[in-house]
Amino acid sequence: MPLKEVKKETVVNFIQTHLIYRYGVPHYIITDNGLNRLIIELCEKFGFKQYNSSMYNAPTNGLAEAFNKTLGSLLKKVVSKTKRDWHERIREALYAYRITFRSPTQATPYSLVYGVEVVLPLERQIPLLWITI
Repeated sequence: MPLKEVKKETVVNFIQTHLIYRYGVPHYIITDNGLNRLIIELCEKFGFKQYNSSMYNAPTNGLAEAFNKTLGSLLKKVVSKTKRDWHERIREALYAYRITFRSPTQATPYSLVYGVEVVLPLERQIPLLWITI
């Protein structure tokens, strides 16, 4: 989710609103920053732990960095020439990523999370057997 500012309050609100209230309380979260009072309070309130990854340990952060590179490539394809609309187009780029088949997993990220493939807008216009069942 694009955030205008990455402040402690904004991050805590994001974790609570978009992660906990949507998916439930995690066992733990991994962050690349030090502890702060608001995150500690959130962890205590919901009963989960925070672990810190090393900011300079490439294997630890490699998957996130690889994804960020892929996301950057996708955004370059959909943003305007001024690049000022990236925050409006990021959801579109993430949607494309989530519904694209990945060779390493032999699945789409969407299907790995939800257990079914996404129904595409075109499939709603052309009835398919698997939708009508």
